Amino acid sequence: MNKNRVEAFTDGVLAIIVTIMVLELKIPHGGGPELATLKPVLPAFLSYILSFAMVIIYWNNHHHLFQLVKKVNGKVLLANAHLLFWLSLLPFTTAWMGENHFASIPVALFGIVLIMCGLAFVLLTRILVNIHGKDSELARAIGRDNKGLISLACYIVAICMSFFSPLVSGLIYATVAIIWLIPDKRIEKQLRNG
Repeated sequence: MNKNRVEAFTDGVLAIIVTIMVLELKIPHGGGPELATLKPVLPAFLSYILSFAMVIIYWNNHHHLFQLVKKVNGKVLLANAHLLFWLSLLPFTTAWMGENHFASIPVALFGIVLIMCGLAFVLLTRILVNIHGKDSELARAIGRDNKGLISLACYIVAICMSFFSPLVSGLIYATVAIIWLIPDKRIEKQLRNG
């Protein structure tokens, strides 16, 4: 099977997800053009920024991953759809978290969706490595995914913390996003050396 269709479909779905999230941002009414007018929509805007960063991080990593993919099969299609399912829940959790000013339950649910996105990406990666073989360029590039494991651990801590301090949870989610905004050089290094 051709990997290009998987990439194109994923790009389209992620573009729709980002569009849905931005359409959830409401323009403040009343109060005029002063900055203080934006205060009621600040939580929604902050949750949008965080979710936008997460979607772009997944898009970037998916793009890098598929630079080394030579073939796909039905398992890859299902694993990719599984990842897209969890990513498609981000607009809902983003809107709920923003509208409720980062209340505990919405913040926890946001973290659960992030964990499921992370696990879905790991599953997709493992299936691709199995198809390409343990000695493939892809397997060598992936190696041990310490950053992914640290991220999952941070999400678990953030979910637990959401019931005590949703603000701390939000900061943990943002920290994970910042960690992933630093480009992962494993695949680029493999492409240069391979």
